[in-house]
Amino acid sequence: MGRVIARVPALGLALALVTGTSAVAAELKVGDKAPPFSLVGTDGKTHSLADFKGKQAVVLAWFPKADTPGCTAECKSLRENSASLKSLNVAYFTISVDKPQDNKKFAEKLGLDYPILSDPDKSVAQAYGVLLPPRANFATRWTFYIDKDGTIREIDKKIRTKQAGEDVAEKVKSLGLASK
Repeated sequence: MGRVIARVPALGLALALVTGTSAVAAELKVGDKAPPFSLVGTDGKTHSLADFKGKQAVVLAWFPKADTPGCTAECKSLRENSASLKSLNVAYFTISVDKPQDNKKFAEKLGLDYPILSDPDKSVAQAYGVLLPPRANFATRWTFYIDKDGTIREIDKKIRTKQAGEDVAEKVKSLGLASK
């Protein structure tokens, strides 16, 4: 009998590890309200989702790590397509869990004309569900399209890094998120 009782807590712990705890956010889906954020960008400003409510759609392109090949290709593509993106009048950011100084150095190296947001404590990444095993120390490369009302309209999980800028512009148009 002592053996059964000893196994119950272990079984409970195993189930908690496998299924997660109530502190883990449910996976976001299209139609959900986007989690709020207020993060420092490489432009030195603090950017908050609330700043855009009723004014502009927001695109958040999460990437794993500054100054790595895929992230470099993605950020360059967004820079190369900045004219078409800016003409759509949407707020767009790349975002990672890197420290602000690391993202700033990366943005300067690439000559980016849009801010990279930094989430070093990973709280926003957690809320957006982009910290996935086995690499939970890095954000997963997903792009969130959020309308003016703060509703998630699309979650792109298949990013083509070298064409990210073109793909974002096309998705913004197809979702009707562009504003005048």
